[in-house]
Amino acid sequence: MSPGTSRDTEMVHLVREPAGEAEGALVLLHGRATSESDLHPLLDALDPERRLLGISPGGPLTGIPPGGQHWYVIERVGQPDESTFVDTMTQLSAFLDSLLLEHGVAWEDTVVGGFSQGGAVSLALGLGAGRPQAAGILAMSCFLPIVRGWPIEVAAKRGMHAFLSHGTYDNIIPAEFGRRARDLLEEGGLDLVFRETPVQHQIDPRLLPEMQGWLRARTTKVDAGAR
Repeated sequence: MSPGTSRDTEMVHLVREPAGEAEGALVLLHGRATSESDLHPLLDALDPERRLLGISPGGPLTGIPPGGQHWYVIERVGQPDESTFVDTMTQLSAFLDSLLLEHGVAWEDTVVGGFSQGGAVSLALGLGAGRPQAAGILAMSCFLPIVRGWPIEVAAKRGMHAFLSHGTYDNIIPAEFGRRARDLLEEGGLDLVFRETPVQHQIDPRLLPEMQGWLRARTTKVDAGAR
């Protein structure tokens, strides 16, 4: 099935079907003022063999300058507005729970990731209180959002894998936010890879091979009989 936009449970998204039976899923959440199409090509870059079900939802908020779709209203850099953030997190978690169930993929076989706003949302989704443990979090050029109405429980996800990347010269979300997220995740006992490279607010293409290998390791089941 070719990718198509749909509005199941009232959230626009694109689906990239796997080549065969899905070995897991990769969810990618776009940055501010773009759309569900923005990171969709990254699914093939990270999973070229199409082992995984690929999902790229679109942020539910529109009509916010400078246009495009958003996950939340920005109160200030590194701090989402509580109301819009909690509404989005509630909607997104229910949507993904339903969609993964429909496709027969468990959260423990799913990596959730994103860039900028989408990266912050992916961290909140993967580390949210009471949320199921995912296979991993791939968060790029973002921060760990602390919002009263959506509590984060880092220690409860001890041992979860995470890959964080940030640009040293990030001119939108300064590198200090990425370093702070790194410190909090390490303190909470996550199995963390952190990469800071000399770029601005972007996904550094030099990291894609490492991300691809990390993703494969997170979503490859070990055959108990082969141990």
